[in-house]
Amino acid sequence: MNISIPKGIKIGHYNDDYTGVTVVLCEKGCICGADVRGGAPGTRETDLLRSEKAAQEVQAVVLTGGSAYGLESTCGVMEYLKEKGVGVKVGGKRVPIVCGAVIFDLIYDDYHWPDKNAGRKACENAGSENVEFGQVGVGKGATVGKLRGMKYACKSGVGAATVKVAGVTVTAVVAVNALGDVIDTDTRKVVAGCKGKNGNFVGAEERILSGEYLRLLTGNTTIGCIITDAKLDKVAANKVASVAHNGLARTIYPVHTDYDGDSLFVMATGKKLVINPVLVEIAAVKAVERAVLNAVDGSAEYDIEISDSEDDGAED
Repeated sequence: MNISIPKGIKIGHYNDDYTGVTVVLCEKGCICGADVRGGAPGTRETDLLRSEKAAQEVQAVVLTGGSAYGLESTCGVMEYLKEKGVGVKVGGKRVPIVCGAVIFDLIYDDYHWPDKNAGRKACENAGSENVEFGQVGVGKGATVGKLRGMKYACKSGVGAATVKVAGVTVTAVVAVNALGDVIDTDTRKVVAGCKGKNGNFVGAEERILSGEYLRLLTGNTTIGCIITDAKLDKVAANKVASVAHNGLARTIYPVHTDYDGDSLFVMATGKKLVINPVLVEIAAVKAVERAVLNAVDGSAEYDIEISDSEDDGAED
């Protein structure tokens, strides 16, 4: 699958038979923001991304399986970048700034998580062309609709989508591992989620409200990274990350629950001026929405270009 990856960004995956890691690299550094929601997040260096903090650039964002154990993979990414001489100069040394978030995919009898070696291999596999998505990298262990247990859940993955508007590229990479159902935004039908014994979707939100399932299964969270070539400062990047959660709210029912730790990052290379950051915010919502659908259905539309038009449809 082809998506548009802004110049200076590389994406790499690594996984075993159970779990995996996806890394988004920007070795020259880029502005980054984040917005973390839900009651059960697992993250690294998100405080550093707050608008009032001194650090301005990051070199990588890591999306990983393995729950909190999987944060070990970020250390492998950091070592990889250090060996390449990449990072912030501190006292004659280089310190790569690596942020990340995890999904909970510890669904097997044994523990499996991406370690330092997995993070390094994801970096070694990183490229800017012909990047595959689906049940690879962080998407390897992703599932959706675990309300009634794994037996009635759906397999998911890591999806991607690109929206181009006003000469700016906005691409979302999202690993969908939600408690709730994934809803098609066009048909309003469930396309992945909790199933009943007959194999039909039961409607997670409705079932929770009915009180039928009071013992919710833990082990969820949807995480992603929005990549753009737009010129944004940290304040704008954080705002884009915040607004982009609307893409999750459009497609995942319910979302941001106490059993999810939904986290979205924004990486901006700053190569192209943008008339108004609102353009990037709205494009990010659409890209996240389509990336969620792509994660559970690889045939979902993933590349949208919005062209300028002289005719706005208004009557004279």
